[in-house]
Amino acid sequence: MIGPSRWVVPLAIGATATAVCLSVLASWQRGGALAERLVWVATGLVLVLCAHLLPALIRDARPAVRGMVAVLWLACMVTACYGHLTFFLLAQLRAGEQRAASVAAPTPPLERNLTAVMAERATVTGQLARANARGCQRDCESLEALRVTLAAKLDALNAEADEIRRHQATNDRAMAQRDAMATDPVTARLAGLLGTTGARIDLLSGLAFAAVLEGVACLLWTVGLQSRPQAPDPLLRPAPINRSHASAPASQKVVTNSRRPEAPPVSSLVGMKSGYTDADVAQLAQDIAAGLVRPTVAEIRRHLGCSQARATALRRQVAAICPAA
Repeated sequence: MIGPSRWVVPLAIGATATAVCLSVLASWQRGGALAERLVWVATGLVLVLCAHLLPALIRDARPAVRGMVAVLWLACMVTACYGHLTFFLLAQLRAGEQRAASVAAPTPPLERNLTAVMAERATVTGQLARANARGCQRDCESLEALRVTLAAKLDALNAEADEIRRHQATNDRAMAQRDAMATDPVTARLAGLLGTTGARIDLLSGLAFAAVLEGVACLLWTVGLQSRPQAPDPLLRPAPINRSHASAPASQKVVTNSRRPEAPPVSSLVGMKSGYTDADVAQLAQDIAAGLVRPTVAEIRRHLGCSQARATALRRQVAAICPAA
């Protein structure tokens, strides 16, 4: 079974790859010529990678260096988030245009507008009023025909005006529907709930997405690149003590040891070089035998708080004293 720590580096790589893709797309859309786009893309890549890796790379640096790099890291974060925000806003704009394209476009305007029709209607209405006011002394048939003609013309103008109004109302509904489709439904409802505009909601949501993505990537790389304990050396695994050898008579031990030529212990020679005495080496060997410390460089370094070189030397001393350790 894969432990939780095994997922840190893959998740960090995935977050950085996502941020790089966003930066590349946003930078490509900013430039005009090919050379300008390539420069924008290179700049975005550098800023994103610096924003993700700087906290992990300067963890062991001096405080003065960390302070200066922190300012640069903050600038990289701001510029990287700005690039991500550009991508989010452009993506939302294009998605809104595609949704609006599914709605029927407004029909083209009629030949005459409502203002011209109403002006002509007012003229005809006045003519009809004057014709109705005229008395019929002679040629009454002509006067009556004029009245009928003006009345019919007035009806036609009224019908044309009604048609123009219906056309304008249809276009207004189509435009309202296109505007509604162009706006994200969640953004529209959230803007109505908060009493603000959809553009502000889009801006704030884009900033939130960019900041969360950059923050997660920085955290994952900081955790993933920290020092990990090394795998235990199979040559230094603790071996069980053979009780038959341990319970052997002292005389046998003396005889056995007497057959070997006396030589200075390796631990004393290495201990003089590493700065540790035989007592320290013996205590470390006892801790390893008791299971308090694993016989690895990383565990010895963590247990004693020493450097890598001294931990390596101590491991060699313990291996020389107790080959089974």
